[in-house]
Amino acid sequence: MQKTALITGSTSGIGKATAELFAHHGIDLILCGRRAERLEEVQSELKEKVKVMTLQFDVSDRDSVVNAINSIPEEWKKKLTVLINNAGNAHGLDSFQEASLDDFDSMIDSNVRGVLNVSKSVVPILIANGQGGHIVNLSSIAGKETYPKGSVYCATKHAVEAISKGMRMDLLSEGIKVTNIAPGAVETEFSLVRFKGDAHKADAVYQGFEPLRAVDIADAIYYAVSRPDHVQIADMTLLPKAQASGTIFNKKS
Repeated sequence: MQKTALITGSTSGIGKATAELFAHHGIDLILCGRRAERLEEVQSELKEKVKVMTLQFDVSDRDSVVNAINSIPEEWKKKLTVLINNAGNAHGLDSFQEASLDDFDSMIDSNVRGVLNVSKSVVPILIANGQGGHIVNLSSIAGKETYPKGSVYCATKHAVEAISKGMRMDLLSEGIKVTNIAPGAVETEFSLVRFKGDAHKADAVYQGFEPLRAVDIADAIYYAVSRPDHVQIADMTLLPKAQASGTIFNKKS
């Protein structure tokens, strides 16, 4: 059966790179994101290779998510086999006592509620199709460790790891695979968002070493979803060569 993948956060970074790689391999796409103009741009780029439809919503807005996914045409729903929960962000890099509650809310809303909102809307479709399916959740090295000035971001990614494990248990009888992907330092818009548009601070994060690229993570995601039906990649952690943990790097001066 022709695979169709729904990808959140598909307008930039890892989400866009994953959409591009999936299109290269003939996987039809349901591209999701907040920015309509960017969604149209990505759709225009990929529609010559595969079938592409777009859904505009914020993953943290439950009603918007439910309405958008319910609006997917039946012919698309019947072929939907892959969900990539990619959307998520970090906001701020401050000590707990100095951090903003608004930043905490933004991270919890996008990184945790977003995964739950989208998954709860898509899982019934996968179950109804009776073809199994595959869910890939994007966690982080921060989901495996906790580091200074990252308590709540790390907490949200720890939550994604727990959700992935729980999903894998609960969906076992439905034949739905669940994969958790935990990247280390990846050069995308991530740091630009974390530092609220301060390009100087964002660029400094990746100075002195070669970080991962979005395409590296996309490659891991495609590897997971392209395994034979009896193979389930449960968890994958990817670090650049120069990174040993969430905070230990071999940087050149």
